[in-house]
Amino acid sequence: MNDSTAVADKTATQNPQHLHSRVFEELEIVRDPSNLYHQTIEQVLIAAQHVGLKHHQQIILAQPKNEIMVHFPVLMDNGHHQLFKGYRVQHNNALGPYKGGIRFHPHVSLDDVKSLAVLMTCKCSLVRVPFGGGKGGVKCNPRELSRDELMRVTRRFCSAISNQIGPDYDIPAPDVGTNAQVMAWFADTYQQMMPEHTRQDTARIVTGKPVEMGGSVGRDKATGQGLVDVLDEMLPELGIDISKMTFTLIGFGNVGGWTGRLLAERGAKLTAVLDHTGAIHNANGLNAIKLTAYVEKTGGVGGFAGAETITQEDFYGLDVDLLVPAALEQMITATEASIIGAKVVAEGANAPTTPEGDEVLLQRGVEILPAILCNAGGVTVSYFEWVQNKCSVTWSPEEVDQKLNQHMVLAARRVKLARHKYECNMRTASYCAALEAIGRVYDLRGVFP
Repeated sequence: MNDSTAVADKTATQNPQHLHSRVFEELEIVRDPSNLYHQTIEQVLIAAQHVGLKHHQQIILAQPKNEIMVHFPVLMDNGHHQLFKGYRVQHNNALGPYKGGIRFHPHVSLDDVKSLAVLMTCKCSLVRVPFGGGKGGVKCNPRELSRDELMRVTRRFCSAISNQIGPDYDIPAPDVGTNAQVMAWFADTYQQMMPEHTRQDTARIVTGKPVEMGGSVGRDKATGQGLVDVLDEMLPELGIDISKMTFTLIGFGNVGGWTGRLLAERGAKLTAVLDHTGAIHNANGLNAIKLTAYVEKTGGVGGFAGAETITQEDFYGLDVDLLVPAALEQMITATEASIIGAKVVAEGANAPTTPEGDEVLLQRGVEILPAILCNAGGVTVSYFEWVQNKCSVTWSPEEVDQKLNQHMVLAARRVKLARHKYECNMRTASYCAALEAIGRVYDLRGVFP
């Protein structure tokens, strides 16, 4: 590094606003405060300032390596073809193959997928699994698709991106709107497109598969289990006893449902849930098992017989120990943050809190346990599944849980250590702990040529 670059790096480190504007200007990014990707990159750059990440490393991390956008026709049940748009963003593979889920949702966009890919890069680094960050999605509403239409969308999307993914290059997984069945169709499609003599080693093309097809036991509950492992490590220092606490959930899908059931097993009381069908409340506690069965049947928590309906405002204002947002991004704005009655917010979803919401919560003294720590259990057990497939072995449920707990506890301790070291909030500390590892790898690898 020459003297002028060294001086510039020092200036950027001393002035975070200069750092943001310098990187954005160099990459010709016109900053939009409402853009999720820009928000995420700013948060990463704040952490980069704390850890002293070199300028060229910031530039590398501020944009994905590859952005893939495809359009593909699908035959619908009515006999007509519909054109769908899909994305696969490969952010960074310095630590290993790209890794990240596939989302089926009507609001999927390129910048949102880019943001989620960045979060995956940081998440994998934080929990120390040898993967990089990627993310994919199809702009569609899976609730409006029949089972056959959903299968055809999955297969056509896999076909469209099959040349850009691979079991040692880019490994998708389930995300919002997708599940193990979708991964089964995806894996089968990819395998059918490969030469027959190579198919036996292509099971690793996706994780989150059904156990019968090489999926790992414990993968379905992994994100919820990992979140609970983090809470076990973090909450005692915040003066909260899990066995006696009250909590609420935003979203009751895979992450929210498993979190609710696992915390209830620990003695915690679930008092309210909010999702796209409304908000329900029971001060004496909701039965998470019965609620799961109800949601699987109806598609949402609205109308559940074991609770009363309340407004969203009343939901956010409930006086509880813990709130777990486990649905979509950007649900906690400054408005919601100003009325939240919980002592701690543990982010089960990706980026559920806006920067303005973050600021309000911190000003009010509400502790935020960040997403890249709290929801990293999914990618951790995906890594376990990938290893089991690669080695042609299977692990017991106890072995998976024990290994997951080890990864999550050590990640939580890295965040606590970074918070103390850099004197910052928990979110910034989580990025710091992730960027420290990525920065060391780039220092060792250098940049080709």
